[in-house]
Amino acid sequence: MKRFHVHLSVDDLAQSIGFYNKLFGQTPSVERSDYAKWMLEDPRVNFAISARGHTLGVNHFGFQAEDAAELQELKQRAQMAAGDAVLDQGETACCYAKSDKHWTVDPAGFAWEHYQTMGELQEFGVDRADTSVDCCVPLDSVKKSTCC
Repeated sequence: MKRFHVHLSVDDLAQSIGFYNKLFGQTPSVERSDYAKWMLEDPRVNFAISARGHTLGVNHFGFQAEDAAELQELKQRAQMAAGDAVLDQGETACCYAKSDKHWTVDPAGFAWEHYQTMGELQEFGVDRADTSVDCCVPLDSVKKSTCC
C-alpha cells in the first residue's frame, strides 16, 4: 500500500521537531541535524521536514511505493497526468535514503515525487543550496518556473 509523502522546509528544526512530536504523538523515525522524518501509520504518511536553507513552506509532495509494481503504476499515472513532463531520476540518494524515483510538477507548480526507498544513508544526498528551487527536486528540464 502506498504512503502519502509531504516534505516541508522549516527554519528552526528543533522547534519544529518538538511541535510535530506532540502533534503526531511520536518521535521521528529518522532525525539528523538538518532533517527529520515521521513514518505515520494512521494515516499512512511519510512526513519530512528539513532546515537546509530553502524557501519555507511546502517543499514537495509525493507517494512512497512499497514495491517496484506500485512505483510503475505511479509512473504510469504521472505520465497520463503530465505527458513528457516526467523526469525518471532512477536510483538516487536524497534525504538520507537511497531510492528509485521519478518527478513531475502539477499545473500550479507543485513538485510531486514518486519513489521506492531501497535503504538508508548517513548523508543527505542530492540537494541544492539555491533557495529558488525545491530540495532534491531535479526538475530544471520539467518545471516551467522556479517561482511558486
